[in-house]
Amino acid sequence: MTDSLALQYAKKLISCESITPATGTAFDALEQMLIPLGFTVHRFIAGEGDENPAHGAPVENLFAIRKGPGRHFAFAGHLDVVPPGEGWHSNPFVPEIRGDLLYGRGAVDMKGSIAAFVAALHDIPAEVGTISLIITGDEEGPAIYGTRALIDHMRAHRVIPDACLIGEPTSVHRLGDMMKIGRRGSVNMWIEVSGTQGHVAYPHLASNPIPKLVAILAQIEAIHLDDGTDWFQPSNIEITDISVGNKATNVIPAKAGARLSIRFNDLQQGESLVAHMGALVESGGGTLTAMISGEAFLTPPGELSAAISEAVEAVTGIVPEPSTTGGTSDARFLTKICPVVEFGLCNATMHKLDEAVAIADLDILTEIYKRVALKILAGRPIGSQA
Repeated sequence: MTDSLALQYAKKLISCESITPATGTAFDALEQMLIPLGFTVHRFIAGEGDENPAHGAPVENLFAIRKGPGRHFAFAGHLDVVPPGEGWHSNPFVPEIRGDLLYGRGAVDMKGSIAAFVAALHDIPAEVGTISLIITGDEEGPAIYGTRALIDHMRAHRVIPDACLIGEPTSVHRLGDMMKIGRRGSVNMWIEVSGTQGHVAYPHLASNPIPKLVAILAQIEAIHLDDGTDWFQPSNIEITDISVGNKATNVIPAKAGARLSIRFNDLQQGESLVAHMGALVESGGGTLTAMISGEAFLTPPGELSAAISEAVEAVTGIVPEPSTTGGTSDARFLTKICPVVEFGLCNATMHKLDEAVAIADLDILTEIYKRVALKILAGRPIGSQA
């Protein structure tokens, strides 16, 4: 039996080792799939990077467009994958079929959905509207020079889509049971408290920073940010690390540190959370630095989510639950330019050993993506009169 287009494409993409930040062969493979379908492909490197991994590294990005009349529908995703780790039953970058599953790093997150969308393009004629693909090599990493640079590219070329579907693996138990219409925001914070090193037998000659840090963390742990909203769960603050690095048993350390991660809903804003925590930490004798990964966002139920729901129900017989749960994604950037909803494969094996996708799901997803694109493109262009 001949492999379906989606399976062929998924195999080709998985075969390209593309640990974040991805460059080169994975983009070559995708470009070769798109050019015969009439797409103009723009590839570029963004960012210079430095020795600090938090600052990112040079990233390859791809924007492909096939222009037509009327509306502009975009599909967004990433070709980079997390490191495979040790213990796979097969080479993570050699796609292998065992039973009804296709194994390989990126099978569900998210080369499988990119393959499904490209396969769907074969049945979407150019005359129905403009279609583009917004594909980065840096979603799993710092995400500094990826989708944000692609948005700058689209703005510069005046090709902003009317709607965007991101192919993240959103399904939980069965393909189609969940789509993401928003995400919580994320901010990481680092606390440092300085003291004076000294001998534990002479505490009056030293200043121990640990009790100060513990007092600060106790105040933070007592904070209640909110009770959530109709679409979002409550915001939460988590202490993710406490470090002193003191190897001696008879020395009072000179400093102590901790790290926080806050996931917040649309009742909060990153800058105000940083200001609040900064004031608390400073009042306790410490200093705080922070990095806001993204703000909370919501695409209220509307045309895009309805098109996805209609397509999923028609193909699978189930209605996807609109949700805002889970971690961050590049939707936090794309939501600034157009309505965005995430929908894709089952996420049970993403980032795990022996990541795998059900082969049948690739073809089901292809049909869903085709129906969504055709539905959105059939609508009136933005700014038209009813």
